[in-house]
Parts: sequence; structure tokens; C-alpha cells
Amino acid sequence: MSPLDLPPELRSRLRRLSLTPRRPAILSGAGLHDSRNRGGGLEFAQYRAYERGDDLRRIDWKLYARSDRLFVQDAERESPIAAWIVLDASASMAQADLATPDWTRFDAALRLAASLIEIALHQGDRFGVCVVSEARPLVVEPGGGPPHRDRIFRALAPLRPAGAARWAQATPVLGERLGAHDLVLILSDGFDEACVASAERLAASGRDVALLQILTADERDFPFDRGYRFEDPESDAQVVGDGRALRDAYLKRFAQAREALAPRLDARGVRHAACFVDEAADQPIRALFRETGRR
Repeated sequence: MSPLDLPPELRSRLRRLSLTPRRPAILSGAGLHDSRNRGGGLEFAQYRAYERGDDLRRIDWKLYARSDRLFVQDAERESPIAAWIVLDASASMAQADLATPDWTRFDAALRLAASLIEIALHQGDRFGVCVVSEARPLVVEPGGGPPHRDRIFRALAPLRPAGAARWAQATPVLGERLGAHDLVLILSDGFDEACVASAERLAASGRDVALLQILTADERDFPFDRGYRFEDPESDAQVVGDGRALRDAYLKRFAQAREALAPRLDARGVRHAACFVDEAADQPIRALFRETGRR
């Protein structure tokens, strides 16, 4: 299964979550969140099959009587708010755990990106992506609806992480496209100083920025129990040593690095949450938005 294909049980849990800006704008007569709000009096968009969690008031009961199937009506108005998903595609994102060599940090990032898009789609919000890599940033401007989701997935599916991400080049490209109330969600391991500086720079401009730090289980647990060569895929730096001898010192430094990053992001107003590759994608989303709850 592709990381972009969400398992049904995950999709069901995502329908109970919201992407809530810290400073929601007011739409005249439309509540507390600018979005492609669905409801009476708006332009009809489409029918779609009922899914658990949908508002029962949107079921077309006349159509049910004719077809014996449940459908909901979607109507929408254009939203001035967009959720921008900024994806790190540097070489370090290719790291995988010993226990799951076919599931990389980048796979987890794609699964998380698809989950965020699923929530935005269900809310009726617009969403776009910016991929930061060794090449020019790949930008898909914000849009809404299933066709736009599929357009983004087609752009993301062939990507492979490589090289060093050029955050200094990508930040102004993204910054000039951001709306005043847009939500920026950065998916990265958070170990690149330029990435953290980019998050700080965007937050300093008044944008609502969040960093979802994607970490491997091996980084968390350091399960290495014999001699290994540890390599940095971006700098080619190497450390050769016995895993058991290195474990305590490594875990201490890893904890210190995470403890130093959190207050730095807090000081700049950047929300943050950790996402371990062996955990479900909805866990960090729930942690990130727990303070604001559902709309």
C-alpha cells in the first residue's frame, strides 16, 4: 500500500480531528473559521457516499428513498484560509528502522501529509504543498476538493528523498504565496538548522506555523547491540562503534537536542509535535491541536 493510501480505520479517526488556526478569521454569517463551508444557501458542489462522522442533516433522504443508499450533499464557498503542507525531501528523510526497512521517515511524512489533507478536505478547507529538496521547491498552489487532492498525490507519489534541502531558497518562495491567515505545517526531522530557522522566519512574519518532527523508532530507542557504521546521508560523516557502548551517551544527547528545540520553537510561537514512524499518523495531529479542540 502506498503511504498516500490511508487505511480505513485511520481515515475514520481523522474525521474526528480538526486543523484549527490559532487566530481564526471571521466570515460574515459563516461562523468562526474561514473555509469552504458546507451548508444551506451555498452553491451545490457534489453528491458523495455517506461516511461515518458526516452530519446527518446533509443526507439526501429523497435520494436514499430511490436508491436505498446514503448520500450527502456538499456545497461550498471559497475559503481565504489554506493549509500549506511543507514536506522535507532531503536525504535524511530516507532513514528507516532496522525492524521496518521498507518504511522510511519519508513514507511516514507522506502518510502524515495525506492525513492532513484528508482532514482539510473533510473540513472543506483549501490545501497546498511545498516540497523542499536539493532542487527547486515543488509547489502545488492551494485548492479544494477530491480532484485537487488527487493532483497533489500524483505530484508526491514519484518523489524520493535525496541531497540536502535548500530551505533558504524555499522559504521566500513559500512566503510570497502565503495568505495572512494560512496555516503552515512543516513535516521534517527538525535536525536541519535551516529548517528550524525557516519555521522561525515564517512565524516572525505573523504566519501560523507548526513543525511536525518526524523521528524514527531507532532514534528513540537506539536498539543497536553490536558494531555498526553510522552515516549522515547528507554530510557523509561517519561514526563507527559498538551500539551497546554508544547507547547511553546517544540517548542523552538525543533527549538534550529535543529538550533544546522545544523552548526555542515555543519562544517563536511555532507549534510542534513529535511523530514517530511506528505510530499512527493521527497521534501527532491530535497532540498538535489538542489545545484548541474541535471547531
